[in-house]
This record gives sequence, C-alpha cells and structure tokens, in this order.
Amino acid sequence: MTDLPVTIAAVRRAAAAIEGAIAHTPVIQAPAISELVGAEIHLKLETLHRTGSFKERGALAKLLTLDPSARNAGVVAMSAGNHAQGVAHHAQRLGIPATIVMPEGTPFIKIDRTEAFGATVVLKGDSLAAAREAADTLARERGSVLVHPYDDPDVIAGQGTVALELLADWPDLDTLVVPIGGGGLISGIAVAAKALKPEIEIVGVRAIASAIAAAASPTAAAVTGRSCISVVPICLQQRGRVGPGGGLYSLEVLQEANQLRGWPCIPMMPKIQ
Repeated sequence: MTDLPVTIAAVRRAAAAIEGAIAHTPVIQAPAISELVGAEIHLKLETLHRTGSFKERGALAKLLTLDPSARNAGVVAMSAGNHAQGVAHHAQRLGIPATIVMPEGTPFIKIDRTEAFGATVVLKGDSLAAAREAADTLARERGSVLVHPYDDPDVIAGQGTVALELLADWPDLDTLVVPIGGGGLISGIAVAAKALKPEIEIVGVRAIASAIAAAASPTAAAVTGRSCISVVPICLQQRGRVGPGGGLYSLEVLQEANQLRGWPCIPMMPKIQ
C-alpha cells in the first residue's frame, strides 16, 4: 500500500492519543448467532462508549490534533446523531467550543442529548446534504475546523483503533464484518487489520434501505463459513464517492488497503429467518 492518506502508523498514533479517554471495549462470543450461521461469531461492544457509539474514537482523534488557536476558534460538525454527541462530549472535556449543525426536523431527543454535552445546535436544511453544506459554510465564516463524520484522515485513523483492539484481543479472527455509512469506520479498520494480518477478510455491510450504499450496489450478499452473519455489502465505484455522500478519503483508503479496484460483491447466502 503506497501513498495512503491513512496508514497503520497513523492508527497507532491515534490509539496512543485517545488511550485513557476512550474505552477499550470488550469482545464477547455470540453463541446463539454462531449456532444459526454455523460459524464462530464474536461481537465488539462499541455501544459501551460514553455516547454509545464508536464515533467517539474518530471525533476525539481529530480534536486532539488541533493546536491552541484552532481549539480557541472552536469546531463545527454536521450530524443528526452519534457523531454529534461524540464531538460534543469530547469538545466539552477539552474546553473546545462546538457547534453541531443538524437538519431541521431532527428528533428533539438527539438535539437534547447533544446540547447536554455543551454543544450549540444549529438546525439548517431539510436533509443531511443541506445540513452538511450549512456546516461547511459556517466553518468557513467562523474560521473554525470542520470535524467531518468520516471523510477525514484523522477521523478514519481514530476509527481504525477498533481493529487494533479486536486483533489484540482475538488474533485468530479471519473475517471482520463492518457496517458502512460514509466509509470512515471500515476504512480505518481495513488499514489497521490488513497491516497486522494481510490475509484477513474485510466485509462491508449496509442496511438494505441505505441510500448511500444502494446507489453503489443493489446486491444482497453475505459471507459464509467463518466469522460472519447475513449482510449486504456495498460495491464501491472505482473513482469518485461511495455513493452520494460517501467520502473520497474513505474510498481511496478502502481501495488501497484491500488492494482492490472496487469493492467485490459477495455471493448471497440463505437469509437467516
């Protein structure tokens, strides 16, 4: 892998930076699922973070790269959920002013939880795309750093710390099944896991109704026989974005880390009832 925007060294630096502030989440065996699919399944409990999501990893990794002047200027992020709370929580801890742009119509519970971590919430636009544009504009006007939810090398490196923990705790894993939204999590995990264990398989999964992934592939698919359950992976386009809203960094990292020209669609297995 050459000229990657994210490297295993960057993931290791992120791990060292966030250590102590981010939980090393446990990996548990899942006997019921393992019995259903005929494979040994392990689950990494990323829901045990303070805000309930892995998003904290990338958010904190990014915030810790900011110099004093950037911290004083504050940060802007766009999110209607987990990224918003991850940025807000750790910005509050570090004394960094945070503004989170959310689409109009965002449920009050998400707004309240984000504001509870000390962030200012701004409602702009009738969609995530419109809110993202508003966040970009706001960051430029204020001279603030934009903390992107996935399309940022520092964020991707932070998310890759999941793989470092996984393979430290369970080095014999042969396949990692990773959810895909914008691609930040799977990109970081692919970089780290492939560097540590080149033969490991990385499988991206999405919800069938996912707009981002559906634009790239309608194929329902799954991996069988080892450490995976019924999934629907995305087929990445060779150039451009991971479907509408996906990340350019994410795509480049995935293609290089997995030594692919695009993401392979995996043959479908019988659906688990």
